[in-house]
Amino acid sequence: MVRNFFCFCGVRLFLFSSDLGIHSGKRAEVRRSMSAAALNETNGRKEAQHLGEGLVPLNGDNAQDGRLQSKTALHAAVLGSPDFDTVLETESGNGPVEPVDEFNTEESPVPKRTIDDLRFPPPHLADIRWRLFEMKDSIELKIDEFERYWPYTDNVWVRQHRAGTDRSGRVTTDYYACRLQRPTYTPRKADATRPDGKPLRKKQTREGGTCQMRIKTVRTEGACPKYSITKVGDHEHTHDLDHMDRIKRNTVVMEIARAEVMKGFMPASVFTIMSEDEEKLAAAGGRYLNRNDVRNASQVWRRTHGDQLAVHPGYKYDHGNGIVRDVEVAPAVNPPSIVPTSISMLDPALALTPVIPAPPAVISAPTPTLAPNTVSFPASSRPFLDAYLPPPTPPSPLILPHITLSYATSLDSFLAIAPSTRTALSGPTSKALTHYLRTRHDAILIGVGTALADDPTLNARLPSAGGYGGLGWDGQPRPVVIDPSARWVLTPQSAILRAVAAGRAKAPWVIIAPGCSIAPARLELLRHYGGKYLGLPDLDKGYRLSWEAVFRALAAEGIRSVMVEGGGVVVNELLQPEYARFVSSVVVTVAPTYLGTGGVVVCPTRNVDVMGRPRPVVRFRDVRWEQVGDDVVMCGKFGLVDGEGMAAGMSGVLDGEALVEGGEAAARFTT
Repeated sequence: MVRNFFCFCGVRLFLFSSDLGIHSGKRAEVRRSMSAAALNETNGRKEAQHLGEGLVPLNGDNAQDGRLQSKTALHAAVLGSPDFDTVLETESGNGPVEPVDEFNTEESPVPKRTIDDLRFPPPHLADIRWRLFEMKDSIELKIDEFERYWPYTDNVWVRQHRAGTDRSGRVTTDYYACRLQRPTYTPRKADATRPDGKPLRKKQTREGGTCQMRIKTVRTEGACPKYSITKVGDHEHTHDLDHMDRIKRNTVVMEIARAEVMKGFMPASVFTIMSEDEEKLAAAGGRYLNRNDVRNASQVWRRTHGDQLAVHPGYKYDHGNGIVRDVEVAPAVNPPSIVPTSISMLDPALALTPVIPAPPAVISAPTPTLAPNTVSFPASSRPFLDAYLPPPTPPSPLILPHITLSYATSLDSFLAIAPSTRTALSGPTSKALTHYLRTRHDAILIGVGTALADDPTLNARLPSAGGYGGLGWDGQPRPVVIDPSARWVLTPQSAILRAVAAGRAKAPWVIIAPGCSIAPARLELLRHYGGKYLGLPDLDKGYRLSWEAVFRALAAEGIRSVMVEGGGVVVNELLQPEYARFVSSVVVTVAPTYLGTGGVVVCPTRNVDVMGRPRPVVRFRDVRWEQVGDDVVMCGKFGLVDGEGMAAGMSGVLDGEALVEGGEAAARFTT
């Protein structure tokens, strides 16, 4: 029996080995497919793929399906299944998948877009599409904003490859290239024949490599997940956005067309409905949409339902003019449904697609609601500030950022009625002016004393700012806190971190002294919210933080302008002649009130000349006074005081110009 058992095993082993030999090439291909599936399961878990490329994220249930399909493919290779070639078919980067039968309507994905996405598009759609196309500056978007706007540009950008996820698992990077970077395509004869009586494709030679522009998207997980989109390299587009809209339709436009046809409407009728508002269609990227596009978008679905299509209610077929509005039929003000019951149930998938009510005579978009505490500073009140704000295009290379010193004071020059006491001085209008100034700077800087006393939010609350009506974090400055000893202990209940979690502020950067030790839990908390600690390399000669080192560190981080708001120690130091050369302009709000003695005062240390005689510390030039509400705002630029006490033009760092070392600058400070 033992001999028979081993003989039986030998025969089985021989057959198994022979079978493996027959399919060895296919087995290696399956392993490559399994590796692709495993890689996609790891890297694709956190990345939503845009529908324009026909990709889906491999996570959750479909990740499990990918593993099962990989195992099925391996068993098919080993056992010589006749379905091996079928199971082996894959989609790039998504592991083994079953082939989709174009005639099986259950495989047709349910459209996520409806005609309402065209009637009531996302805010500022045309401008945002242009920004995502041009990519002059980096763009930060919340996850829902990225998923809302990115499909409108997937006719421009095609993903090249995924760089992967960092060790923490929080950061995932993808690289995209302009669609015109793809290689030249020349149709082959094989492209002209299609099985099962499918219509022939009229493919043409497509010239490639005409645009080399590339970008990368970085998805960061945390308290407020986001996408950061930045340009890669120095290449620019060799074409405009209109050219891309002409040669390729984006996912949103095609999905809207398919969704309408799946409700039981003729492609010509759908095209008429979509083309009624040409401005909105062009903003969505559908300027060159035609009837063939609608037919192509719904071709699979129409093969089984093409004989049951109808014209939209209130429209009719006019010979020679196509589908037109039926002027003899008055549209209902609030009809129960635009789709008849007999048509709306043509496909079970339609049960998941919302039925779009027929538009009333006048369609009005929903009124946007402003976030709480939103303030408004009218555009007509802004021009007097322009000369004192950062330049639109900073100098290159950027050595130091533009520094604007801004604070509110009483008539007796106090910032607060008492130390560590929060004091409201600005009126409503001048407070709105402060928020406008914040939107015009990359960063807002305060000292640790102000952070401990006020528990500030340090954000901008104008309707144009991110979180208050703007896109992403547009107009939101980066909070910077000078905290040499790391005394400012942040918790999830801190006002600034609550604002970060709500998407209404950027996470703070905390500048600490060299050698300062911070608990790992505090480092991790700030990192989770998107902030960080910046340690300076050394101190100045007085063993204090060097303002030059602070501003250089911020410039190295890409900060082009800083608005310094206080508190008392910071303001008084920057008014000293030794530091004033770093400040570009000043905006001071004077409130019509006296606070009395005992408060936090703005009063820099007295300056003396070479003979020991007192002299003014600083005198502003190019001064302008403006009444804002009940307050008065003084704008000026820094000037040094000469021997006769008159204002002199300042040589040094203004708007990022190079430093003037020693000699001339030092003489002015001591003369």
